[in-house]
Amino acid sequence: MKNKEPIKTNLTMLTDFYELTMANGYFENGFKDKIVYFDMFFRELPDGGGFAIMAGVQQLIEYLNNLTFTEDDIAYLRSCGIFSEEFLSYLANFHFTCDVWAVPEGMPIFPGEPIITVRGPAIQAQFVETMILLTINHQSLIATKANRICRAANGRPVMEFGSRRAQGPDGAVLGARAAYIGGCCGTACTLCGKEYGIPALGTMAHSWVQLFDSELDAFRAYARQYPQNCTLLVDTYNVLKSGVPNAIRVFREEIVPRGYRPAGIRIDSGDITYLSRKARRMLDDAGFPDCKICASNSLDEYIIRDMLTQGACVDIFGVGERMITSSSHPVFGGVYKLCGVEDEEGNVIPKIKISENVTKITTPGFKTIYRLYDNETEKAIADVITLFGEEIDTEHPYVIFDPDFVWKKKTLTNFRAVEIRKQIFRNGRCIVEKRPLKEIREYCFRQVDTLWEEVKRFENPHRYYVDLSPKLWNLKNEMISKYSS
Repeated sequence: MKNKEPIKTNLTMLTDFYELTMANGYFENGFKDKIVYFDMFFRELPDGGGFAIMAGVQQLIEYLNNLTFTEDDIAYLRSCGIFSEEFLSYLANFHFTCDVWAVPEGMPIFPGEPIITVRGPAIQAQFVETMILLTINHQSLIATKANRICRAANGRPVMEFGSRRAQGPDGAVLGARAAYIGGCCGTACTLCGKEYGIPALGTMAHSWVQLFDSELDAFRAYARQYPQNCTLLVDTYNVLKSGVPNAIRVFREEIVPRGYRPAGIRIDSGDITYLSRKARRMLDDAGFPDCKICASNSLDEYIIRDMLTQGACVDIFGVGERMITSSSHPVFGGVYKLCGVEDEEGNVIPKIKISENVTKITTPGFKTIYRLYDNETEKAIADVITLFGEEIDTEHPYVIFDPDFVWKKKTLTNFRAVEIRKQIFRNGRCIVEKRPLKEIREYCFRQVDTLWEEVKRFENPHRYYVDLSPKLWNLKNEMISKYSS
């Protein structure tokens, strides 16, 4: 089986309890083998941005590949006293047999799109809801935040520094993975570096400087230990009066004589914009124009953007808590909804959820997503959600329209349509190869580059349209009318 690899913990029981109570009910009511369709989608973009980044698919694959109930799991469920023995026997011999489609990691995604679709027996398709949402919501959130921060840095490297502020070990490791997909150059998380091949980065803490009799002694010791990559933390006492002067002295006396050049200094407090400008002049005057200045200290995309606008001389950023927790918008908000059921002949019977809150009305049926690209600019024009099997004719003019304000229309010519969601499981078997993480990161860069700058604005971004095909729009509105009357 492709893509199967052991995981340290059996996560099968990491599910909401009602998934199991419903599964037991499905089993007892004869729905065990009823084929259903579920979509994962999200309704709101983090931070009011113009797009999000898909991430977490590989961890979802690993979870689905390893679904199995242990004897201890069955014993625990039996102790709850609410599950039938026939159902527990079914779980003891559980095999995942669903088909799964997913948007690839690194792809920009938008509200309302079925970024994951699961087709299969009702018990199975329902049961995996929790882990699908947990995995995709978390990593997509962090990848999106990281991409915003890296774009604010305007080409300067951004290091992920968030492990100590992350919400648990998985939040640290998988958050760092997602941050790398979003654009970070490396991570301070050693375990993530080991597990995923992400460059592990770091320098020193203030405690290193404090443990020595003087700042100068601390810098000398570090330079002698790591002359080939010496970055000194200069804000323990006074950046401009002692930190930078002592760093310059150590660079001259310890680094250059050994045949190396200084890697950099790091400023972790104070008015970094002002301090970096002064430090840059001091380093240049000392003959170290190639010495980089790294900034850290509760940074985010807005602070970084303002620092650079104000003339900060920063070459590298280290970003921690506000990225690894996406503190400004800590919930991605993806949901998982039933969208169809197969009858005995295999026809898909669409299902819809109606709500007085318009944004919570679901889009029925088995669907796919096309991204339309302008052949001249190579930029993405819009996404169109269609019923599965529909094709978009690119040889003739094609009209797209706003699903909410249908008089807003645009006729497209000279464009191409690309189906952006791919099948990753067939009959419970993974059918895709594992993608190298560096390849996913580079793919993310290329795909974000297809978006117009107006869509990438931090404030009031241009709305990227996600439209419905006429067939799907008609189906949805007919069902709304049917169930609202």
